[in-house]
Amino acid sequence: MSPTNPDRQLQSSARGGDNHFMPKDSKRVAVGSAAPSPAGAPFSPGSMVVLTLGNPRDKFWGMILVLAAEGLSMSGIELASFEDFVVMVKDGEPFTPAVVFFPMHRVERIDLDLPDGSLPSLSQRFSAKTALDPAAVLGAAPPKQDRT
Repeated sequence: MSPTNPDRQLQSSARGGDNHFMPKDSKRVAVGSAAPSPAGAPFSPGSMVVLTLGNPRDKFWGMILVLAAEGLSMSGIELASFEDFVVMVKDGEPFTPAVVFFPMHRVERIDLDLPDGSLPSLSQRFSAKTALDPAAVLGAAPPKQDRT
């Protein structure tokens, strides 16, 4: 193999200068900077999601409050408690949704809570059983604590 064989050399930026695989109108975004999200972005505040966490492995269902480079804040419940939560809401028992922050290094996956074929989403199941909008229930402000 000859070191001067042009078929076996990597292309250098000095030859073409441009990345031919990137569109010319693409914008460079600095790592760690927050790019503005377009209106109607799927993971915007108020979106109902299923969150998969790692270390320890866990799943949450709820509404996004803030999604940032640092992590995700949401109002919701552990997925394992979903059926109990539905029964509690349906029976009119008092509850306060958990407002939690998960650092981004724990977030493995964020799925929109959407129906899958003929299977309803968790939000649809919640609405069908309670006649309430889950985003309204989870977005309700927690009661103010008396600090006297």
